[in-house]
Amino acid sequence: MNGIAGILSIIIITGFAGICLRKEEKNDKSKSLLWPDMLWFYIVPYTFWNFAYVYNALPHRAWYNGLALLIAPIICALTTSKGSWVQHRGHTLALWCYFALSFPHLLDNSPFTVISSYNPTIQFIVSLIALLSHVAVVFYMIYKIKKTSRNPYKGELYTDLKGYKAIKAMADNGSGLSSAVPQK
Repeated sequence: MNGIAGILSIIIITGFAGICLRKEEKNDKSKSLLWPDMLWFYIVPYTFWNFAYVYNALPHRAWYNGLALLIAPIICALTTSKGSWVQHRGHTLALWCYFALSFPHLLDNSPFTVISSYNPTIQFIVSLIALLSHVAVVFYMIYKIKKTSRNPYKGELYTDLKGYKAIKAMADNGSGLSSAVPQK
């Protein structure tokens, strides 16, 4: 189930063409990566899937290796950095990898290690939630494709949604990432 949910997680990624940089503001000169088409209904199933993976594969690390690392970018994306969840997710993954590769002995001898029950019912439920949430997004995606006649792999699909519009309004003149790359 978790493998299928992971494949669906790849299929439901849309709006590559709309990835852009956040415009500079008076108090904040950062240029965060924005992905307007990657809204909460992608982030939530991805989070379920990733937690299910960690819980099923590394259950003794699921709480800090899974849950904590998954919640941090969500908090950023829902509060101060709307639209930049993927950037913050990348940061948490990188920081975790730096730590895990630098101090591997701390992972198994950590006071934060949680001894898992290895309960197959719980593992099944966690994976089922991940799978069903992805299936729901697939159906919503198909609905939006039929309604708008847009190709989600050539352009953005959710441009009519309020969340998309709010994120796109923060973009640097609505330009894509190509504007950040110096031209020869």
